[in-house]
Amino acid sequence: MLLIKVALLLMGIRCQTAGCKNDSPPALAEQQLCVLHFTLSLESGCAEMRRETALGNTGHERQREIMRFITENGEKLARVATSGLHLTDDLKARILSTFLTLMNLRENLDRASMRSSYGRHPVSR
Repeated sequence: MLLIKVALLLMGIRCQTAGCKNDSPPALAEQQLCVLHFTLSLESGCAEMRRETALGNTGHERQREIMRFITENGEKLARVATSGLHLTDDLKARILSTFLTLMNLRENLDRASMRSSYGRHPVSR
């Protein structure tokens, strides 16, 4: 049984996105996505979360979930980028752009948190 799992990892897992024929790198085996579709998925998720946090009413627990999302996916992306895979210049640029998107989401979350703690309370006169 273990031998079969090892053989499958060595063969590669196909990206689960319909029509994609690329393999999922070992660092993304759990997601079953190729590098391109993983980055596109992250970009989409970050855009949704940025819109959510921009409203300024994201609860503390949700902010923690978003932080976990940023950390976990940033680590996965770093493993992919530094794993020794042959990446085209376009994929390298996409990875860097996705890192920037994760960083911007983090900054957006920090700003939203500061706004909610400072600007949301009524001022007494």
